[in-house]
Amino acid sequence: MYQVVPGGAGGTITTGIPLKQKMGKEGRPLVGAGVLGLLLVICAVAAWCYYIASLRKADLLKTELLDLNKDRFLIRNQAGAIVFRMAFRSGTLDLDSCSKEGEILSCGRSEAGKLNFFIQTVRPKDTVMCYRVRWEELESDRPVEHAMSYNGSHWYGGAESSTQHWPIAISGQQAPKPFVTSDIYSNRNDFGGILERYWLSSNASAIKINDSVPFHLGWNDTEKTMYFQARYQDSPYKPYPGRPPYTELSYRVCVGSDVTSIHKYMVRRYFNKPNKVPSRAMFWHPIWSTWALHRTDIDQEKLLKYAANIQKYRFNCSHLELDDRYTSRYGEYEFDPVKFPDPAGMFQKLKADGFLVTLWTHPFVNYDSVNFGVGVQKGLFVREPTGMLPALVRWWNGIGAILDFTNPDARDWFASHLRSLKSKYGVVSFKFDAGETSYLPWQFSTRTPLHDPSTFTRRYTEMAIPFNERAELRVGYQSQNISCFFRLIDRDSVWGYELGLKSLIPTVLTISILGYQFIMPDMIGGNAYLNRTDGGQRLPDRELYIRWLELSAFMPSMQFSIPPWEYDAEVVLIAQRFTALHETLVAPRVLELAGEVLATGDPIIRPLWWIATGDETAYKIDSQFLIGDDLMVAPVLEPGKQERDIYLPAGRWRSYKGEIFDNKGPLHLTDYPVDLDEIAYFVWM
Repeated sequence: MYQVVPGGAGGTITTGIPLKQKMGKEGRPLVGAGVLGLLLVICAVAAWCYYIASLRKADLLKTELLDLNKDRFLIRNQAGAIVFRMAFRSGTLDLDSCSKEGEILSCGRSEAGKLNFFIQTVRPKDTVMCYRVRWEELESDRPVEHAMSYNGSHWYGGAESSTQHWPIAISGQQAPKPFVTSDIYSNRNDFGGILERYWLSSNASAIKINDSVPFHLGWNDTEKTMYFQARYQDSPYKPYPGRPPYTELSYRVCVGSDVTSIHKYMVRRYFNKPNKVPSRAMFWHPIWSTWALHRTDIDQEKLLKYAANIQKYRFNCSHLELDDRYTSRYGEYEFDPVKFPDPAGMFQKLKADGFLVTLWTHPFVNYDSVNFGVGVQKGLFVREPTGMLPALVRWWNGIGAILDFTNPDARDWFASHLRSLKSKYGVVSFKFDAGETSYLPWQFSTRTPLHDPSTFTRRYTEMAIPFNERAELRVGYQSQNISCFFRLIDRDSVWGYELGLKSLIPTVLTISILGYQFIMPDMIGGNAYLNRTDGGQRLPDRELYIRWLELSAFMPSMQFSIPPWEYDAEVVLIAQRFTALHETLVAPRVLELAGEVLATGDPIIRPLWWIATGDETAYKIDSQFLIGDDLMVAPVLEPGKQERDIYLPAGRWRSYKGEIFDNKGPLHLTDYPVDLDEIAYFVWM
């Protein structure tokens, strides 16, 4: 019997070797070599096929400057350097389920099951490349978590915080927690009352988390990463009604040629813009508040005396702010007849003396107020989860209910009381206090369901719109279009980074990057709380007060509460000189930039890297700032110092002393002398 084997082009070849015939010893090595050769050929072909398949898969998992792997993706800039890294912490992709169609790279499975994942490339302009990223679990109660590496760069943005640094300085480890507005004066480890889902890197990359995401933020300083998590379980976020509770983490990453240009693009594309500039007087002249001097012990006699002293010491006044508390109960909208026996006459006197007055207000109605029963009857309050009863909340002035600003009836009721005060007494506007999500109960219900709890903050800020000429807010979430001043949370009368003098510049720069440009840096000298004041005295430290005053003179607005005449004649003279400098030098430039904000959203107060994107040093400076591109300010922020080191970006600068610095590269001035009654500033020529 013969074996028939495949042959060449001629068909088959037959051999005359019987199958059962034994092969000689000399033939066995030839057969073995043939088998081995065949195996090697097969292996080589398989390896080649695998290599080709790998190349095709690798090519498939690339889209423009982005490379995707099963557990991460990275983005390079045009020069090939990695500028952005994102790791998948809650699951790994099944790359065999991935496909590419045009500019969309999508995958349908992870190691845990089905999902909807895609990355879409968007090239909006030649200098910018953007990527839409979405990871949606198709099984309920599964969180999605991605980890963004700092990648050796500096990051900015996110939220106001109690201990503010510029750039962001993460400390310790934090499991992802709800990224919602909070009162950081009371809860210092929370996120602040001004917050946006936006971060910017010195590597010219930026990330914006989508509004639809139930967003939680965590971090790890050992790994130098921030954790972006989406989840509904054990969270104040709620799925949209009628939709399955599938968790989605979606965001946009954009990279550009430099940090300033990429930020300009992001602001123009994703941020709201104000539609008008607030009252020019608030930029020119100081606001005078009764709070730090009188607390809740304010009355008619003290208010009139306060106004008289402003005139006596020859200070200008944008308006006089009557703070807590002028009513008998919290949640009422009429003057306490004991403390203010003749409010109409008081307002007439103040008006005759040239004073405009604003009033402090808030969203709470305490249980002992006559309006508490009204609110219960009319259904004006945020309720407990069943919707049957108002949800009681504790705030710094007691226990009560909080108005439900998703309810048109509550909005109308609140606004009508403010309008009544305005028409009855000539009140010009209001200081809207509180508004943070942290004052809502953990479980609650509102007239319009809130998928994102911070939408409550947004609805509260909208109450300032009719009064925005001189209105003041301390919270903001997607509220950049509210054309009023946003105030930093209360400051302590201390020097440091935790709600102290050193925190002012990092906080102003942070909320500027988040799109809020009409900024009020709180009261000069801080709030002077006895247990949170350096030295424990009734007044802030004198030197601290002067340095605070000097810095505030270069902010968009100034606000006094502890008046300078509480110290001595020298402090009064310094205050007069710096309020005049604010009016003549700072306010005109700020107002010019404020008009540009309406179109561009660009910051008024800018970091030094705004004009020095190629200088690594500029990315780390947190004690200097720019007003526009041509006025650089370097205040003294240390006690006992009458000198400081100053960084001058490349250019031709004239100091406030008249010195000319014409430097082709960055210049460092070491131990530059700055007297107690001075602040160092430089004008670009």
